Amino acid sequence: MSDNQEVAAPVENTNSVLSGDPVETTPTETNTDWKASLSDDLKADKSLENIKDIESLAKSYVHAQKMVGGDKIPVPNKFATEDDWKAVYEKLGRPETPDGYKYELGEDAKINEEALKVFSDQAHKLGLLPTQAEGVVKFYNDMVAQDENSAETTAVAAREQAQTDLKKEWGGAYDHNLTRAASVAKQVVDADFLNIHLEDGSKLGDHPMMIKAFATLADKMGEDNIVQASGPAYMTPNQIEKQIGELTQSGSAYWDKNHPNHQLAIEEVLALREQKNNV
Repeated sequence: MSDNQEVAAPVENTNSVLSGDPVETTPTETNTDWKASLSDDLKADKSLENIKDIESLAKSYVHAQKMVGGDKIPVPNKFATEDDWKAVYEKLGRPETPDGYKYELGEDAKINEEALKVFSDQAHKLGLLPTQAEGVVKFYNDMVAQDENSAETTAVAAREQAQTDLKKEWGGAYDHNLTRAASVAKQVVDADFLNIHLEDGSKLGDHPMMIKAFATLADKMGEDNIVQASGPAYMTPNQIEKQIGELTQSGSAYWDKNHPNHQLAIEEVLALREQKNNV
């Protein structure tokens, strides 16, 4: 190299490591598992599954600390005694005594006071809360009321059907026979007996066979032993037909024009036939 040749001065690298200046680097994001430093048993704990970072862990811890000292009720295990459960019931709000239960059922309640007292005793033993006990009683009361309404509807329908059948059989004698049957029934049986519900929902006292039985009994007891029905005596269609047959039998005044009672017999038969047709 000649003496006149200039040597190019080295370009100063301000970023050189040797210069002692800090090296500027572009930051890169790294995914750090916050549970990496934990032991394997802690990593696998289910309670940490939903905690994604340290901040979430801190929030969970703060919340747990605030709960410390709160009014908590421990759940008794299978070895718990009756006294253990009593303590739980009392903390939950069970009344001190069965008299603490109150029920608002209204004047048409279907459950009497004695039944409510028995229920309250049992509810207290079972640890029911007041709202639970009242809910059970109200449900039962409504169910009984619904059953009674259904039974009454069935009884009314059965009573109307019985009236239709008996009117068809007794005709104009229906009111007369029914009054006599009712009079005998009041004398020989208790009213509660007649109100017994049969399997189909009808009442025993409304059954046609029972009514006819009392009507027959009224006939056997005699006129002096029962309360008489007011108004004229009526005959059933079968009784009318029987009487017509007797008046129109062969050789009777009905057929003999020379008989003094011929016209009377004709008029009576006509009256009976009209009565039968009007049944």
